[in-house]
Amino acid sequence: MTDEPDPGSAEAQGPVTITEELAEALADKREELFEEFGINDGFPPEVIREAETRTEGVTQEIQDELDERQDLRDLTTWTTDPADAQDFDDAISIKREDGAYRLWVHIADVTHYVNPETSMWEEAVQRANTVYLPGYTIHMLPPILAETVCSLVPQEDRLAHTVEMEIDDETLSFEDVEIYKSVINSDERLTYNECEERLENEDLPLHAENTLAFELADRMHEQRKEDGSLVLNPRRDRAHTIIEESMLKANKAVTHTLMWDRGVEAMYRVHPQPTPDQWNDALKEIQELNGVSIPGQAWGDDPRLAVNAALEEAPDRQLNKIQRAVLKVMPRAKYMNDPFGGHHALNFDIYGHFTSPIRRLSDLINHWIVHENDVPENLVELCDRASDKQKDGETVERLYKQFMEENGIDPHAVNNRGMEVVSEEEAKHTV
Repeated sequence: MTDEPDPGSAEAQGPVTITEELAEALADKREELFEEFGINDGFPPEVIREAETRTEGVTQEIQDELDERQDLRDLTTWTTDPADAQDFDDAISIKREDGAYRLWVHIADVTHYVNPETSMWEEAVQRANTVYLPGYTIHMLPPILAETVCSLVPQEDRLAHTVEMEIDDETLSFEDVEIYKSVINSDERLTYNECEERLENEDLPLHAENTLAFELADRMHEQRKEDGSLVLNPRRDRAHTIIEESMLKANKAVTHTLMWDRGVEAMYRVHPQPTPDQWNDALKEIQELNGVSIPGQAWGDDPRLAVNAALEEAPDRQLNKIQRAVLKVMPRAKYMNDPFGGHHALNFDIYGHFTSPIRRLSDLINHWIVHENDVPENLVELCDRASDKQKDGETVERLYKQFMEENGIDPHAVNNRGMEVVSEEEAKHTV
């Protein structure tokens, strides 16, 4: 499916243009930051060779795996990602049942290819996550693997790790959760814009499925807010809501299963809460913003509900300031082998990551634990490394964006539209 870009859209505006001199300055800045924070840009030759080898003979390998996995290839399944996404590591399926929704979240089965016996695993532990800079990405896994056999591309059989959830119609709680290896075949790859079009037009394919997915996602989103989950992006479109809520539900299902049903350690995501004084400082700063007020009924025992209320009513121009006031007092989330303390921002007693094994070490480790029902001996060390490297990645991103802004480049525009290098002469004629 091809779309004519809206005249005001990022596609219509084209990429951000920069001069060769500025491109060289950006490259020098990246190299400086990578050296300072120990980030490896290129992959060692043996890791590349291993990745290339694992992409050979995959059609027969997947066929052979059908004897050991659930065959879900006839189940209507699709992916939804940004227009510029290079790999698709999650897909969903949904059906309405009597008194329940049945939601499948299919995640690329990365650990089938990347396991503790491989060089790719060792390299992933060193990197710990993918680092996304405006216009530049440093991958955790070799792209030749992540963008091929680990990518849930449409009309191709792919190995997946599926989280199948029966969700009660009234309470939206789990009636049943199954986690298993599968083979899927995605019907279509949608961009977020295309998902919105499918929701609007009942004559387009996947309209009914996306409509049902949004019905469930919207209900889960509203329930989270009512329960005290902090929602810093209150005006996301329907497509983002579908994916965000589906992935949150799957992550929660997996980590609850690991903790309560199996009683095993895992890489749990723990987010401490600010002190009462810190929350008071944040709420005071929010209340003093022009055009922003916190409704009286929201000044209860839970500051998260007060922030949600302020975000709902605030003018668009103040959203970033409210978010900054909150993030300023929020402690960093970290990975731990015990979920003690829960995730404050989400208001989940137990939470962890499972849905992005291509770009996060925590998810890769949790896939391995779910499959093996055993934990790596150095799990605590892996938790600490993932936490530290995430912090490093975020710092590099912040410093790189700051450098871009100092040189007249809008990082947000680059993220949305991409970047193109032109000569000095061409730059003079670019409006």
